[in-house]
Amino acid sequence: MIHIVFQHADVAAMKKSFELDETLNGDIIEIKDDFAVGPLVDIFSESGIEARKQWWRGVLVGGDYAGKVDTGEVDDNKTVDELIERMNSDPEEIIWIWAAQNKHDVSGYYWLMSQLKDLQGRIFILYLNNLPFINDKGHIFYPTNIFEIPAKEFLKAKKLARQITLSEFEVDPDEWTKLSNENKGVRTLEGGKKLIQHDYDYYDAELLKFITPDWQKVNKLFHSFFSKSKETTGDAYLLWRLKLMIAEGKIDAQGEIKGMKDFEVKLKENYLAP
Repeated sequence: MIHIVFQHADVAAMKKSFELDETLNGDIIEIKDDFAVGPLVDIFSESGIEARKQWWRGVLVGGDYAGKVDTGEVDDNKTVDELIERMNSDPEEIIWIWAAQNKHDVSGYYWLMSQLKDLQGRIFILYLNNLPFINDKGHIFYPTNIFEIPAKEFLKAKKLARQITLSEFEVDPDEWTKLSNENKGVRTLEGGKKLIQHDYDYYDAELLKFITPDWQKVNKLFHSFFSKSKETTGDAYLLWRLKLMIAEGKIDAQGEIKGMKDFEVKLKENYLAP
């Protein structure tokens, strides 16, 4: 059995569940790119793959994750090629795709399953769509991430496993192609598996709400954003947007404009909230 997840924290959470239920035991593969942001045009072609890499290089340059695109640490296309090769060499192997109701997992699901149609019948989905679980304090909650589920609750979650249907293999890749062709930069989850798209500046207005008239370290700014905002994205993406707003003269900055701990920002004195 092969388990596929879309967030790094999911890996550790799933490994803990193996200790409680040996029937879950299997290899865990993480899809590492965040397909909820960035370009998707011709995403399965060499030119589309390289265009996305080039976009990420621009996002990460001079920041905390500079150069990461070219280290080989993130190569999901290679991961999928190896996965398909493994499945073809072992006709008894199956895949469980784990996804919670968040834009990151759902975007990753569409990207992944669009490449696995030839394996129909051997691919299962476990989608936590508004389903109740019990947290460590014994309270009912509705997780939006796989890693939020306590290990013992994975025993319940595994009952959700079902084959991805032939119909889904027909319809979902078409939906992903439609999203890709819209050429937008941000995807959010409207409900179920419904993604809607926005321009690259989607998070700017919300981020501006946490920038004050006083100097503030960027890492503290991001902490406030992640703690209080309903819609969030990765810190690398936010840092890129922040630097663009500085370059456009929308906010002031002091220090070396590199990583999240290297500089401070504040609102311009004449700033008028939108």
